[in-house]
Order: sequence, then structure tokens, then C-alpha cells
Amino acid sequence: MKKALLAATVVASALTASLVVVPAASASGHHNHNHNSRSSIPFTEATVTAGADGSFTLKWNAKGTKRVEIKANGKVVAKGGAQGQAVVTGLPAADRQWFDFDPERGEGLHLADRQVKLEGAVNFRDAGGYRTTTGQWVKMGEVYRSDALNKLTANDLAKLRRLRVKTVFDLRMQDERTKDVDKVPAGATYVVADVFAGSGSFQSLPKTPEEAVKAMIDAEKAMVGGDGGKKAYTQVFEGIRNDDARSVLFHCTAGKDRTGWANAALLTALGVPSETVMADYLASNDYRKAANDQILSHLPAPQAAVYKPMLDVRPEYLNSGYDEVKAKYGSFDRYLRDGLGIDAHELKQLRKDLLVG
Repeated sequence: MKKALLAATVVASALTASLVVVPAASASGHHNHNHNSRSSIPFTEATVTAGADGSFTLKWNAKGTKRVEIKANGKVVAKGGAQGQAVVTGLPAADRQWFDFDPERGEGLHLADRQVKLEGAVNFRDAGGYRTTTGQWVKMGEVYRSDALNKLTANDLAKLRRLRVKTVFDLRMQDERTKDVDKVPAGATYVVADVFAGSGSFQSLPKTPEEAVKAMIDAEKAMVGGDGGKKAYTQVFEGIRNDDARSVLFHCTAGKDRTGWANAALLTALGVPSETVMADYLASNDYRKAANDQILSHLPAPQAAVYKPMLDVRPEYLNSGYDEVKAKYGSFDRYLRDGLGIDAHELKQLRKDLLVG
């Protein structure tokens, strides 16, 4: 393994990861979007968290309403006041268990647990289910993010077919794609969107933890500023905008860095608050914990200390991407326009397509 980036995105053989609850967006946040429309969705918080025992924990907060009713498979499974929590058990097995959160006034939400459990990937999850600064919500079941797909089983591929995964964007480098060939569901279009294509960076492994952190920060900046990154993320955004028969999936090796920026950029473009975007990004540490721990446990302590920053996601990594946006483009909207070719009209259409409320 010659390239630091490959070391940073090495795939663990462990196929389990701990479930996490990513906080729903609060009403706060700062984005330079000229949107002041009031959403018809009263929920300021709504989450579904699957338990290892087959239970589902539902949380909600719908300000200004008196009653909330939640259905699964067409049947009421929980109800309560404007704010509440419920644990639901005994539901039949499903690829994803969906819940309809119905307030007594306003528009409801169609939500599932963010993680899609697969036998051959630990960081496969839904990009949606987050609240924007305008009170709209990002639809679930439209866009997915993942780690490598080379270990997917026949059961996994069948599940992805049922989840309507129609387009798969592979963000990895050529040697990664050759070594660990993607398995994609039948009928899906496979697209190479190599974020580091043509890059001369990442030729040597870091020797200290500090060098490892710097390598990760430099990699994040290259994702934003490099020609390969601009082309790859343009492909991803175009694919999301143009694919009416979604779902769309993008992935790299660990599903945390190149994939992390793709999802952070998408959520930011949709108006999701920065603290929510960061929480989604950092969730890879939880989903990948078992896999990462297994890798580190097989390394001598000095080597593990160098590897750990490359297996982690950290706030300074993602923030360096936003810093590069500001340095190169001045604003995120200009990054979308000048870097990824998304003008105001296309951005409006993207929001219309992926937001509810």
C-alpha cells in the first residue's frame, strides 16, 4: 500500500458497525441562502433508530401541534402529543422499516432508520432525513452513501435492487477499483467518478500522527480544489439531478472522506444547517468503529498511532474543505456554480426534487 490516501480509506473486514442516532437539525444554523419561506412541516425533530433487537425508537417534536400519530405498514404504532418518544416492537422483517409521522396539522414525514443494514458494508446509509434552515426536510430513500461495495453478498444486491438503486458513482482511484471491483445491483448504471484522478499527491505514507492529520486535511482540500474532484462531484450532482428513477448511490472505500465531502456538499446545497452536516459527517466514526478497531488492534502501537487519524473523520478535516471553498470561490453558492456548474435555476430544481415541506 503505497499511497497515504489508500491507507486512509482502507476497508475493514469486519462487517458490523454500531448504530448511531444523528441529531436532527435544530432550527438554528447559518447559510447564505435567500430562502425565507415557511415550511408546511411542523416537525423540528423526527428520528427513527433501529435497535439490535428488532425494536425501533421513534422521537419527535412538532411545535404548535397537539397530536402526532405514527404509522408503520398502514397501522398506527405510536401516538402522543407535540413532543414524544416511543419504542415499537414486533414489526415484520423488512429491508427498511418505514414510519409515517402524521401531525394533526401540517404535512407529515416518511422516515426510516438512516443506516441500511448490509452483510458486506458497514457505512451504507441514507443521505436524507434532515431538516433544513427553512423547515423543509430532505427526502429519504432517494440518495445513498456507502463504503466499498466489493464485499456485497447476493442478499445485499437483492436488497439494493428492491431499494431502487439505479446509479452507482464510484469515487475511488483506479488501483482501488481494480483491486476491489465493485458489485452493483442488476440493472444499475455504474459510473467512475474518480475524485483524485490525475492527482500527483498522496505518494508516501505519513510517519507521524501529525503528518497523518496533515495528509487528511490536504486530501480534503484536494477534493474541493483539484480538477479530479471538481469533475467527479459535478458528475455526482448531475446524476442526482437527472435521475428521476432514483435511487442514486455514491461511495468510496471507507465511505467517509470522498463520500463524506459528496454528502456534506449535497446537504449544504439543500440548506441543511452546518452543525447537522457535521454530525452526519462524524457519524462515520460510529458506523465504522468496529471495523476501525479491528484494523488498529492488529498494528503495533506506534503504527496504530499514525493510522488512527487516517481511519477517523474529524471536524478539522471537513472544515478544511469548507475553508478551501471560501479561499477558492468566496462562497458555497459560487463553488456550486463555478466549481460544479450548478446555477441558481439548477439549484432550485435540486431542492424542489429532494426537499419536502
